[in-house]
Amino acid sequence: MADSSFDVVSKVDKMEADNAVNQARKEVDQRYDFKNVGASVEWSGEKILLKANTEERVKAVLEVLESKFIKRGISLKSLDEGKPYPSGKEFRLELSLKDGIEQDAAKKISKLIRDEGPKSVKAQIQGDELRVSSKSRDDLQATMALLKGADLDVALQFVNLR
Repeated sequence: MADSSFDVVSKVDKMEADNAVNQARKEVDQRYDFKNVGASVEWSGEKILLKANTEERVKAVLEVLESKFIKRGISLKSLDEGKPYPSGKEFRLELSLKDGIEQDAAKKISKLIRDEGPKSVKAQIQGDELRVSSKSRDDLQATMALLKGADLDVALQFVNLR
């Protein structure tokens, strides 16, 4: 019997992220506490740019955006946020979306599977994703449960279960 396998990936659906940004933009435009403070949410190339006239307002805009990401089912672990910085008369905050599993995070996940997962399970790093294989599908499901329960700083999805 051939080995069963699945891939561990960390991807963000760009359309869902775009919808979350648009919803946040609409809410910021409509809310009374954001009137006359220059608050905005917009795409700036591959990054999301938040603007307001004070650092506290930028953080409030960030909270609105995070709530929209959560409602859309996008993990906040996939957001890479910087620090608010002054730019002229306004404060800005740039966010980027993490796509793919970085090499050191992949090694950490692979080590976790080796140490705590079922013995028949093998993990291979393939670029920015991980291929997990085993003869037993039950062991693969146990490995998925292990990774879901682990406190990793990467948003994980499981695809291509065969």
